[in-house]
Amino acid sequence: MAVLLSPLRVALGLPVCRLKSSVSFLTRPDRPNLAYHKLKGRNPGVIFLPGFNSNMNGQKAMALEDFCNSLGHAFIRFDYTGCGSSDGKFEECTIGKWRKDVLSVLDELAEGPQILVGSSMGGWLMLHAAIARPDKVAALVGVAAAADHLVTTFQKLPIEVQKEIEEKGEWKFPTKYNEEGYYSLRYDFIKEAENHCVLNSPIPVTCPIRLIHGMKDDDVPWQISMQVADRVLSKDVDVILRKTGQHRMSEKEDTKLLVNTVDDLIDKLATLA
Repeated sequence: MAVLLSPLRVALGLPVCRLKSSVSFLTRPDRPNLAYHKLKGRNPGVIFLPGFNSNMNGQKAMALEDFCNSLGHAFIRFDYTGCGSSDGKFEECTIGKWRKDVLSVLDELAEGPQILVGSSMGGWLMLHAAIARPDKVAALVGVAAAADHLVTTFQKLPIEVQKEIEEKGEWKFPTKYNEEGYYSLRYDFIKEAENHCVLNSPIPVTCPIRLIHGMKDDDVPWQISMQVADRVLSKDVDVILRKTGQHRMSEKEDTKLLVNTVDDLIDKLATLA
């Protein structure tokens, strides 16, 4: 196990001295520019994939950056199109466009094998990245992975409600993370997302996978992580359930668990190499 320095201080809520990080932009001729921050270092690198309508400055991303910095490993955090500091309009985005964002980061910014850490929706997108770039993605860590979640939630609505949403062209998806109490999603967003569902058939991902989920998660049921574990072809899969963990997994012990999980995978990959 590597020695935990600043990330442990983050997990314990202690002050950390950090240089103000400057945001860079990945320029793409055919798509909006992506905001990112990159630490150069050893491989495997770590890339953090945020959740829905989230950004790269959350607690988990920063704790992982501190951890990678203390070990001298490469790290990338970024904002999806239409989110955070990236260009583009959120209301015009789709799961497919955000999937392309992840692949752009892998192709243009990352060098060598990478561990993808996906939070919530990021846990869905990391599976797509592993399918599309098997030679680049060395391992996956899901935190409350929300594979297919928006689609399955919509499909569980009464048929008459689904038809009403289709007619209006808008779904007010309930949330406790903004003042309105809902995210306004286009009906087209849901229909496009159906093209990216992964739980209906075996998932062709064979790298090591760790899935962390809180059993008190009121947003994304922990059973989704169990479904992912069952569907992936990889045999090296661990599901870690925290009995008191909530969706954001932002308690000190949650952060320590995430950092330690990534640390273990770095050691494992070094052994395999």
